[in-house]
Amino acid sequence: MLDKLNELAEGHGPLTPGRGLVTGVLALSLAFLCLLGVLAFHFPEYLTTPELRKSYDVAVIRQILFVAMVLAGGMSLVNILFQRSPWLASFAFGLVLLSALLGGHKVEVDPHFPDHTPYIGLDWFILDLLGSALIFIFIEKLFALRRDQPVFRPEWQTDLHHFIVNHMVIGFMLLATNLLVHKLFGWAAVDGVRGWVGALPFWIGLPMIILVADLVQYWTHRAYHEVPLLWRLHAVHHSVKHMDWLAGSRQHILEILITRTLVLAPIFLMGFSKDVIDAYIIVVGFQAVFNHANVSVRLGPLRHVIVTPNFHHWHHSQDREALDKNYAAHFAFIDHLFGTAVRSDRLWPERYGVLGDYVPNGFWKQFKFPFVWKD
Repeated sequence: MLDKLNELAEGHGPLTPGRGLVTGVLALSLAFLCLLGVLAFHFPEYLTTPELRKSYDVAVIRQILFVAMVLAGGMSLVNILFQRSPWLASFAFGLVLLSALLGGHKVEVDPHFPDHTPYIGLDWFILDLLGSALIFIFIEKLFALRRDQPVFRPEWQTDLHHFIVNHMVIGFMLLATNLLVHKLFGWAAVDGVRGWVGALPFWIGLPMIILVADLVQYWTHRAYHEVPLLWRLHAVHHSVKHMDWLAGSRQHILEILITRTLVLAPIFLMGFSKDVIDAYIIVVGFQAVFNHANVSVRLGPLRHVIVTPNFHHWHHSQDREALDKNYAAHFAFIDHLFGTAVRSDRLWPERYGVLGDYVPNGFWKQFKFPFVWKD
């Protein structure tokens, strides 16, 4: 069983229908997330994000966990009964059983735990993986650019590892970026400006914060391409050869720290309201995933204004006309303004990845890559 699971985890390609692989993988994924959810209920002070804990409706979370366990257990049992990949179904059912034995959705939570303990964002990982997979895999199947590209395309394991690590260290990232922003840029804050910007109506504040952030993002992104030392970090992100919803997760943690600090600095200094910042985070989260997705969306003339998957796919291309182009994350007109927009007669690029394909595959190898000067 373990050998077959290992073979499945290390492989890639489409899942053959009719053999229980599709439902088996769904059951296994749900069962694993259920087990993580139960552990988060047992150790909320160490495994959940304080900012998210304040917003949870625990009763709703319990209902979702219960439904997920029933679905995972039900699919597993059906596959076991009909002998459809029973090795996969048995392992998934074992995880569901373990979750139930640990208390399942009925785990009691003591509300009087310390609120400032070191933590990993297990809850954020569960919610984001489940939500992103459900939404964006559906969109990719509905509006697929490359219809022959399977969900489990080559090197998906590397991007999933990046996704896991970058979500688990959310506590460190929040602490580090807030500390850096206040230490490096706190002296420049002007109360009058912060008060004026903070009082702006939402419909003005939201496009303003996106524009401000994207201008900083543009020049930071451009520096990653034009400064050799920074390119070593950014090349990890560009090494992905198949674009989909998971591809954007391939980022070196040091690049994330630098970029978030620089982008958050003007947002902090200008004093945007909490509602505007919360909406901006949603916009950023959606576009970061959507613009890497395997979807054929161009938006007509609006593609010259708003960054779409078509615009950002060109940025990841190995095609000569696309190298060091299309830096903006939200507003495509910024690249047109500064002369860095791709101009091509073709609608979509042919190949993705770093020119020369010299970045190694694998999370740990990519983590070390910027610090190893032997290609």
